[in-house]
Amino acid sequence: MESLSTAQDVRAALAEVANAADAGFLQRFFKTGPGEYGAGDLFIGVRVPAARAVVKRFRGLPLDEIDALLDDPEHEHRLAGLLLLVDASRSSPGEAAERYLAAVRRGRVNNWDLVDSSAEHLLGEWLVDRDRSLLDDLAASPVLWERRVAVLATFAFIKRGDASTTLDLAARLLDDREDLMHKAVGWMLREVGKRVSREALLGFLDAHAARMPRTMLSYATEHLTPEERAAYRSRR
Repeated sequence: MESLSTAQDVRAALAEVANAADAGFLQRFFKTGPGEYGAGDLFIGVRVPAARAVVKRFRGLPLDEIDALLDDPEHEHRLAGLLLLVDASRSSPGEAAERYLAAVRRGRVNNWDLVDSSAEHLLGEWLVDRDRSLLDDLAASPVLWERRVAVLATFAFIKRGDASTTLDLAARLLDDREDLMHKAVGWMLREVGKRVSREALLGFLDAHAARMPRTMLSYATEHLTPEERAAYRSRR
C-alpha cells in the first residue's frame, strides 16, 4: 500500500483516472434518470478495471476510512470502498460483514454492480457455517438492493455445493416485480444447475416454471438443451 491511507487519498487517485465522457455513459448505463432503478446516482467516470487498479494501491485501508468511502455520493467511491472491504474481510471477516450489512441498510449498496461485486464475498462467505435467517429478512425487504444482496450472497454456498438456500429464496421470490431480481434469481438457479446438481435445477423448474417470470426462466435454463428450454417455456 502507498504511504497515504485515507479515504481522501483514494478519492484523489480515482479522480486521476476519471473520464468525463465515461461519466456520461455510466450515468446512462446504470439507469440514473428520474424513476429509473439508479435514480440520482453520481458517476465521475471510472471504469471497473481502472477502479480495481486504484484499489490495489490502497489495500489495508483502515475500516473507518472504508466506511467513509461507502457513504460517498459518487458511485465509484462506493465501489472502491466495497472492493477494499472485500480485501479487508480476509483478515477481519466478521467486522467486514457487519460493516457491509450496515452499509446495505443505509442504502449505500444501491446498484447491481455494487451488489454483485460484494454480496457473495462479504455476506455469503461469512454465513457459510452460520445461521442464514438474515437472508430471509433481506429477501423480504421492500428495497430491491437488499433482496438482490440476499440472492447473490448464496453464490458462496453454491460454490461449496450447497443449493438449499438458493432454492428456498428463489421459490419465495417468484412473484418479485423487479426485472433485476428476475435476472439475479435466474442467474443463481443456472449456477445451481452448473455447479451443484442438474437434477436440483430441473426439479425446481418442474415445480415452478409455470410461475417463473420470462427473464428468470430464460436465465435459469440458459445451459439446457434447446428442446428442454422450449418445453419449460411452454409451461408459462
